[in-house]
Amino acid sequence: MSRRALSFGVMAEAYERFRPGYPVELFDMVMTYVGQPVRTALEIGAGTGKATRLFTQRGVTVTATEPDGAMLAELRKHVPAIVKTVQAAFEDLRPGGSYGLVYAAAALHWTNPEGRWSRMAALLEPGGVFASFGGPVQLADPAVEEAVRAARAPFLESDEVPSPDGTPPGRDMQWPGTELQRSEWFADVQQSVIERRLTMSGRDYVGLLSTISAYLELPTSEQEQVYSRIMQVLPETVEIAADITVHLARRRRCEQ
Repeated sequence: MSRRALSFGVMAEAYERFRPGYPVELFDMVMTYVGQPVRTALEIGAGTGKATRLFTQRGVTVTATEPDGAMLAELRKHVPAIVKTVQAAFEDLRPGGSYGLVYAAAALHWTNPEGRWSRMAALLEPGGVFASFGGPVQLADPAVEEAVRAARAPFLESDEVPSPDGTPPGRDMQWPGTELQRSEWFADVQQSVIERRLTMSGRDYVGLLSTISAYLELPTSEQEQVYSRIMQVLPETVEIAADITVHLARRRRCEQ
């Protein structure tokens, strides 16, 4: 696991405060695909439990795994005590094949690509479902977006996480759907987008940026400078595009 993947713990409280949660529409989409009640689910890279709450509040028994101790401590403040929590990276989870659903919320790109899908399949019951969902939070106004890009340019060329397998943004099927389609372990790969627009203060938007790994990797002095520069070009309130791209796939019942 990369150093960047473990950079969030220092900002666990800010992550909880500023990152948007997940809508009921997402839960409904996943469950419609599953097609039957889910007894147990395993969450990979649970962070502060934004997605954990979505599933546990609707009767799913979730085991939330997270490699960063500070993030996991923050999660425990916000989820019911019945949620089992495990401090572990995806690569360290023991295969059990006991879950009807395994999901990752804005976390899969931090996992090791080597053996990713055979490891994922080993965690699922035959016919069980894997779900990955997330997406960048972007400013909806192109003029404001350009002003922010110019403000951060001396420090960061981009604050986005590139596609792990190099799939261009314009392709119909995006990662991880591209990998799932090539995997011998999964079938019926589907991609959907939940469109979402949110409004927040400019100050809260900068707070959100402070939880993004690209900024967290900057020296502290540069972080302070870039946040100040961005704050100067933001209006009092901003609209953000926080679309959620959802990938769903089913573990094959017989290995190919």
